[in-house]
Amino acid sequence: MLDDSPVPIGRRERKKAATRQAIADAALRLFLERGYDDVGIREIADAADVSTTTLFKHFPVKEALVFDEAEDVEKSLLSAVRDRPSGQSIPAALREHALRFRRAGANSTPEFRAFLDLVNSTPALGDYHRALWLRHTTSLAQAIAEAGGLPADDPACTALAHFALEAPSSVRDHHDADEAITSAFDLLDRGWQNIAPQP
Repeated sequence: MLDDSPVPIGRRERKKAATRQAIADAALRLFLERGYDDVGIREIADAADVSTTTLFKHFPVKEALVFDEAEDVEKSLLSAVRDRPSGQSIPAALREHALRFRRAGANSTPEFRAFLDLVNSTPALGDYHRALWLRHTTSLAQAIAEAGGLPADDPACTALAHFALEAPSSVRDHHDADEAITSAFDLLDRGWQNIAPQP
């Protein structure tokens, strides 16, 4: 019988994760205090008590310091597809994920709202965040193909992944964001029903 218990994290990995977190925390604190453009890499390294070499081992570019949870975001996105309730369509599952994500931001702590304000008011961070978000297209398309019983390279899966990722930002300024997100995903769902194999 296979043992499914999680493998304990070693001391080295814990230390590495703690260093990464300390750098990200120091960077965000300084960015929120003084603005992204007015804080240098050396200052962040000093605040986290690491060398700039160590900082760049964890974060290859300055923008990455602000988005240290991209891996967790992708896991949540893929889980929405893979772990959706029986009978729920893939676009409907992605709609629910998008709505939860938006509501979490709207009902968040003052600290998280300050983070969002930082990203939205800094062009370099806004551009980086959008590019980072769209990098999930390939993995999401693969999850959609697996869940939908379609070939891995099916262009419809890539298209659905792309439009599902773009939908929330495309309706961000709508007076009722929830309604706009729902409408966008309803449109995707109707198209998907014509493509996906029927159970």
